[in-house]
Parts: sequence; C-alpha cells; structure tokens
Amino acid sequence: MLVGTRMSTPIITLPSDTPIHDALILFKQENIRRAPVIDKGKLVGIISEEDLLNASPSQATSLSIWEMNYLLSKIKVSDVMTKVVHTVTEDTPIEEAAKIMVDNSVGGLPVMRGSEVVGMVTETDLFKIFLELMGARDAGVRVTALIEEKPGQLARLGELIASKGGNFITFGQFEGETPENSLVTFKVVGMKLEEVKQAIQPVIQKLVDIRE
Repeated sequence: MLVGTRMSTPIITLPSDTPIHDALILFKQENIRRAPVIDKGKLVGIISEEDLLNASPSQATSLSIWEMNYLLSKIKVSDVMTKVVHTVTEDTPIEEAAKIMVDNSVGGLPVMRGSEVVGMVTETDLFKIFLELMGARDAGVRVTALIEEKPGQLARLGELIASKGGNFITFGQFEGETPENSLVTFKVVGMKLEEVKQAIQPVIQKLVDIRE
C-alpha cells in the first residue's frame, strides 16, 4: 500500500503571512489539525493547531479583548510554523510514512509530487488503515496467538483453517514475547469459535485471546 492511495486530498494550505487568528478560524471551519504553509507555490513550512494555540494568549490573561485581538493580528503563521518539514511522495510505502511520523513525533506529512504538495497523510489516515487491517468492522472469530518463528508456520496455520472450511479475512503479524516467536492476530469466517480453537492447536505456542 502506497501513500498516494490513502492520502487526504484536496488539502487546505495557508500562506505564511496569515494571522494566527485567521488560521485558527480556518482550522475550526475545515475541521483540520495541521496544514502545509505555501508561498508562491513552494512549501515553506507546516503549521499545527497546537502551534497556533500555544501562540495565543492564555484565557487567564488580564488583557482586554481589544488588546488580545491587536496582539493576535501581529502574529503570523510564519512566526510559529515548523520550517523544517518532513515529507513523503505518492509512491512512499505507507509503513515508511508511519515510521517517519513516529520517529519524528509528527502527526502528518505533506505528500509531494516534485515541488508540488498534492496531499497530506495523517495519523487519522493511519488509524483508518489499522481498522481495516484488524477487521474492526467485520464479523468473525478473532484470534490472537503466539506462533513459533520458523519457515512454514504461517502456511501451516492457513492450511489448518482452510481444511476446516474457514477463511482469513484479516491477518496481522507482530513482535512476539521472544525472538523465537511472533504474535499473530487474525479473523476467520466460516467456522465457529470452538472449531477455530481446536483447529489451530497443533501450530500455536500459546492462545492469547479468542472471541467473536
């Protein structure tokens, strides 16, 4: 799966000379939490809702509403935006985008096509993918189990399920408790819970959870 298939588009952008008060209003109207900052077609930064709120006067301030509005009118997006921007391209694997976001503690990445910003991939997009991966909206028997980390184990697991008339609709593999095993989570249709439980016993090390 590539970023281009899951990015958010079209995107809301801002010029760097936008007053932060106007930017906050736009964020609220468009229900967004971050936006690329673009001047003359060039990406010059990224601004988040947190950046804007941190630059705003505290509600506990003794300033009058007129004084606050005056101060806010003087603060521009360019004053509080992040100028070093991590980006990806449309053909970046989605897991690589997720790695960049986690490693750099950012909630979204502009997606580039050459020098043009064509989309955004955000933590919300990744959450949606995770829901699909884990089949959160699909009915079935959900299993989490430890399986030995060696060639052929996943194929054997699939054969055991298929031999009983079952079918995987989701499958995820994660780090196990030791380097010698993996944690697998999958969802099966075409079988009852007890049938799945019995079928997988020969191949799993430990049944962590099973439910419908």
